[in-house]
Amino acid sequence: MNEFSYFINTNSNLKKKMCNSKLLKEFKEIANNLINPALQSWKNQNGKVIGCMYPFIPEEIISAAGMLPYRMKATNSSGTELSESCFSQINCTYVRHLFDLGMRGELKFLDGVVTVNYCDHIRRLFDNWKSKINTPYMHFLSFPKKRGEEQIEAYRKELVKFKISLEKFFNTNITEKQLRSAIQCHNKTRQLLRKLYELRKSKNSSITGAETLAIVMAGTVIPKEIYNSLLNQLLKDYNQAEKNTKNLVRIMLVGGEIDNLKLIDIIENLGGLVVADYLGYGFRYIWKDVDEEGDSLTALARYQVMERPADPRIFGTSVERNDYIKKIIGQFSVEGIISFRLPQCDLWGLDQINLSRYLKKNKIPYLALEDEYILKSIGQLKTRIQAFIESIREGKYVKN
Repeated sequence: MNEFSYFINTNSNLKKKMCNSKLLKEFKEIANNLINPALQSWKNQNGKVIGCMYPFIPEEIISAAGMLPYRMKATNSSGTELSESCFSQINCTYVRHLFDLGMRGELKFLDGVVTVNYCDHIRRLFDNWKSKINTPYMHFLSFPKKRGEEQIEAYRKELVKFKISLEKFFNTNITEKQLRSAIQCHNKTRQLLRKLYELRKSKNSSITGAETLAIVMAGTVIPKEIYNSLLNQLLKDYNQAEKNTKNLVRIMLVGGEIDNLKLIDIIENLGGLVVADYLGYGFRYIWKDVDEEGDSLTALARYQVMERPADPRIFGTSVERNDYIKKIIGQFSVEGIISFRLPQCDLWGLDQINLSRYLKKNKIPYLALEDEYILKSIGQLKTRIQAFIESIREGKYVKN
């Protein structure tokens, strides 16, 4: 615990901040940086770190191998100059910023990288990473494009290959007992985070959306055992924190792997409060536990293919996604929805159209936004978000 705790001096722009927990400050520091004390300690003890590009990767297999799964992000990237030789302006900026950091050696602490065929941009990122960046271990998983028993079995076979690949490259053995233990540990993380989300249902909550995202992100880059222990304590801090959010407009944020705290800070500094989400670092990550009974690889395959809330990558799930969002709106008393996508992301672009039609039909205020991975149009974002929030507050919402 002592080696994890450290002093930071940070100023939050969030005017509605209620919780002054030292742990919260540490989680924010972790979320805003590539390397953290727990990760550094892990590396100092010769621990292996496996980078995970995007979702659908069963981190439990990596944990069962005694390694640290690390959700890859391009935090604090300042440019994409070194990625321009492999990517063009039509490639998404998440990919370009992440590859640029890799080329600069900012992610050299990774002992391996694993990804799935989420989209063409991620597919090309993996290919170029394997060719240009000296990461010892590389593995690619083929993820199904739709749901069903046949797809579960197909992905289980992919997970068997992944397990064997890890065992062979790192000279280790992943037993069923280790897999079961890793699933239980990761499920504990999901359960604790769902308790955190329960706090957001209150009309007068003690937690903000920016704080929630920082807390979830921190848990994707440090050992889960440490994280679970700290999260338990943080929940106690929040239960004792001041509550002062009852006059804010309750917003739900929808999108992909949004890992930019600044976006939520903008919303919450303009009179909104992000009380719920449909994000890769949010509900789609914690909604349900992995089955702890039966064959572990089958349970992991079923969870990834069938049981996690779907995103637009999975064919034929638009009705299911809308139903999830409707359920969340009711449970968290959401007053308006903001969706965000990167300009080159066709998957989330199509979903914005689907969502717009659904919410218009159900007369739910909706704002569709897009900007680069490292926000560029902050002034325009502020103007549109402020107008949206004020229109909800005054009951004068007009579809954009």
